[in-house]
Amino acid sequence: AQVLVQSGGGSVQAGGSLRLSCAASGFKGDNYWAWFRQAPGKEREGVAAISRFGRSTYYADSVKGRFTISQDNAQRTLSLQMSSLKPDDTAMYYCAAVKTLGAIADILQAARYNIWGQGTQVTVSS
Repeated sequence: AQVLVQSGGGSVQAGGSLRLSCAASGFKGDNYWAWFRQAPGKEREGVAAISRFGRSTYYADSVKGRFTISQDNAQRTLSLQMSSLKPDDTAMYYCAAVKTLGAIADILQAARYNIWGQGTQVTVSS
């Protein structure tokens, strides 16, 4: 079975940093990988992603320059380094994976992903 297990997260003051990790098991070949977040009362939004071929990275405008997505060469651990955190970054964060996408423009669309981590809370206080 394809499983994603998340770790990291927690509480931090504004301006601080946190790192999220997502351990993948049961995956074969290459996939698209991404981080999403969902705040109370809001839709799940794409934060960052890595493409299947070429390993290009994609970021939501709201996190560009502050968040960095990375993955080890064996594609076993996906990470999200978050810096200069803001209260607006407070949310439940999820890692996700999918084998194929209809179009690269969908890489930050939650509906395109079919394997999800359990979620981890990130709280940023002002």
